[in-house]
Amino acid sequence: MPSSRSCCNKKGVPNADIILPAYRRNGSHLGPVKGELPAGGTGIDHPLHSRFSSSAHRVSRYLEWMMGALTSSNLEGCRRKILKCLPRRKGDEPHKAETSRAAKRLAAALRLSAWDYTRRISQYWSRRSQNLRSSTLRPPTYALPGWRLQFCHPISRSFHGGRVGKQQTVETQSSTLLQRYKAKFNFPEETFNLSTIAGLEIPEIGQDVVIHGYLGSSASLSKDLLFVQLISKDRMCSIQLVSSSKALPNKDLSSHELIKKFSMHTPVAVRGVLRKREQPPEQGSGSMRKIKHVELDLLSVQSLNDFPSDIIATPETIFGQHQRHLHLRADVDLRKALSFRSEVAIALHLRLHDLGFVDIETPLLFKSTPEGAREFIVPTRRKGFAYALPQSPQQFKQILMGSGIPKYYQFARCFRDEDLRADRQPEFTQLDMEMSFAGANQAMFTIEELIRSVWSTFLKSDLPSPFPRMSYREAMSSYGSDKPDTRLGMRISRLDFLLPGDLISKISSLQTPIVESLMLHFEHSVSDAPPARAMQDFIAKFFDSAEGTAFLKNRDGGPGIFVVDSSKPLQGLQALGFEAAERVEDINQLEDGDLLVLQARPDEPFSGGSTTLGNLRLALHAAAVRQGLLKPPVGFAPLWVIDFPLFSPITQDQPGQGGGAGLAATHHPFTSPKTAEDVDMLAVNPSEVIGDHYDLVINGVELGGGSRRIHSAEMQAYIMRHILKMSPERLSEFSHLLDVLRSGCPPHAGIALGFDRLITLMLGKSSVREVIAFPKTGKGEDALVKSPGPLTDEMLKTYFLQIRPSDYQSTDFPGGAPDRGADDDS
Repeated sequence: MPSSRSCCNKKGVPNADIILPAYRRNGSHLGPVKGELPAGGTGIDHPLHSRFSSSAHRVSRYLEWMMGALTSSNLEGCRRKILKCLPRRKGDEPHKAETSRAAKRLAAALRLSAWDYTRRISQYWSRRSQNLRSSTLRPPTYALPGWRLQFCHPISRSFHGGRVGKQQTVETQSSTLLQRYKAKFNFPEETFNLSTIAGLEIPEIGQDVVIHGYLGSSASLSKDLLFVQLISKDRMCSIQLVSSSKALPNKDLSSHELIKKFSMHTPVAVRGVLRKREQPPEQGSGSMRKIKHVELDLLSVQSLNDFPSDIIATPETIFGQHQRHLHLRADVDLRKALSFRSEVAIALHLRLHDLGFVDIETPLLFKSTPEGAREFIVPTRRKGFAYALPQSPQQFKQILMGSGIPKYYQFARCFRDEDLRADRQPEFTQLDMEMSFAGANQAMFTIEELIRSVWSTFLKSDLPSPFPRMSYREAMSSYGSDKPDTRLGMRISRLDFLLPGDLISKISSLQTPIVESLMLHFEHSVSDAPPARAMQDFIAKFFDSAEGTAFLKNRDGGPGIFVVDSSKPLQGLQALGFEAAERVEDINQLEDGDLLVLQARPDEPFSGGSTTLGNLRLALHAAAVRQGLLKPPVGFAPLWVIDFPLFSPITQDQPGQGGGAGLAATHHPFTSPKTAEDVDMLAVNPSEVIGDHYDLVINGVELGGGSRRIHSAEMQAYIMRHILKMSPERLSEFSHLLDVLRSGCPPHAGIALGFDRLITLMLGKSSVREVIAFPKTGKGEDALVKSPGPLTDEMLKTYFLQIRPSDYQSTDFPGGAPDRGADDDS
């Protein structure tokens, strides 16, 4: 075939965009054409029986020649083309057999559709001969996924005019695109909302309405009658849409055929007439409310956008992180959670306004200061200078207290470059509050009132007044956690002073350790085995798991496990000795099958957020609940944890403020000592000083924390310079705050609640990602928008940055910041 542009490349693979030439009619006609496509020797007659020109016949043979490129000898080339189109990770090669089958299916599809295409070509030439100058006639386009064939007319495109042809094809495509968009650009305004109709017991029957929404499933009873589910804009309710071919007043007669072509999930504007509907039979209750007392007779329908067929969206579809928009659209519970979050935020806004608080926004572009957590740095075009995103508005709200603002609040966006977990995100929202001329009690009472208000309004639950309080030392010694879930029971008690020395040496290699114990009692039995045997099976299975193995290998020594068995001496606790066994029996009402766990720890003051036995307590309880041996805890148990140490030893995981004293502020360096005695203790033993800090804990979840602040510039400088031993350079980074405090700043206290955690707790979700519209993954990435993005050479040059290859040791999101709780106000 004489052509400067072949439909196949050198390897016999069809080009993605094939333009076939067409010639003028020469007036000669051929009889009915029969022929076999050369691909594969199928022997099937060509189903073209109309008379058309010899030029069209040559075009048909050209098309058949192109089909011959897909014979079995060239399927390997076609397979390689398909391989290039398949998205895959590096090193992940698709199976050869799968791509070969795809190549064969593509070849078959091209051969079959070619017959229909040649028929449409002949029809086009017939109409063209009758009206040669008609501008409305366009050559038909032959299209398959990834393939396009189009006949070009010789007047507009010569056989060898490849560049002109391409330009005019692009212009035609652009014109078609613009026409399609114009058809969706203007649409009628909505006159009725489906949610409004759902709330009306007796809507106005016969009313002409316009409703916006999405098309759902459909059922066709005949070619003249179709039932379609019309889903509301918020996808919370639906109505039955009835489409028929019968004529109605003001009806667009093409609407019935048009709506048949629309796919599910297509956004539409529908005009119809409300009709009374006979109550359908009761069906299984779903997450979407169905309007059953009325239906909508279709008058006209307009598609506002297309829903492509390559997107699979069914109730069973599990969407990945990169399809968060489809997940939001399909998951009713997720959208309800976001709506609930909005309603709680509005309620808190109104309540805080009633209490006299002022909503004030503070800057997001701050500077780096050593408060304790790792920060996100924002480079600037000023060489050597950068902003830092705020860990919290802590310093700004203290500045506001020195600026004459008596009560401040905001829903603040905060940023911390920390290790990510189910309850932590690199960016999060906290309800931030501060009050001047106030102390810790006033801040705590205010928060209690807010929490009881939202619990009563949204959960119909009454919380105690006031909330119980527990010291940090008691929480750590009795529950092994600074955020204890008191609903679980299983209190920890100390036993080392009663245990024989040889038993302690078997439990731990530590010198003079503290040995603590806890008891676990099953509420249910899931087998016919004796209680002691059932507990032994449970504990063996637990410690065989990955979670349990970590406790066996802890650095303080593995736990000692004892199962109460009345058939044995001292009920199976003989290794404890008579005195310790009697003590355990006095503390607990022992029953067969009860579990006693012993765990050693160093004889040191408590630090950090949990102990090994505290973590084991939670893990054992969760495992027992999963196996049906314990009931899940119910209700809400609010608790204030107070009397934290003001300073903690610096560790590798908690570098603190970078001072040289070996101490770091437990929460932040702006927290005040609690009492006058604690102020005196600063000069004697800073590690023994108690801070006026308070954490709000509900059901083992730390919702937030706050403190009374240091409002004296001299005292603040003393803490930083003499206690933490911060360098003059570090101290100068807080000069702005010291200037504010020096200007007669009044006493003040505040708190910050993690709003994401609050909503997660109220809804009973397991992760904050379930109440955030666009959460980050465990690596701090947003798979939908593909952030963070790579730095280009131009960016590096603009912001005076350079990348050192030796710095790249891992592609994971960096972490390692201290675990102080991501939503306190430190």
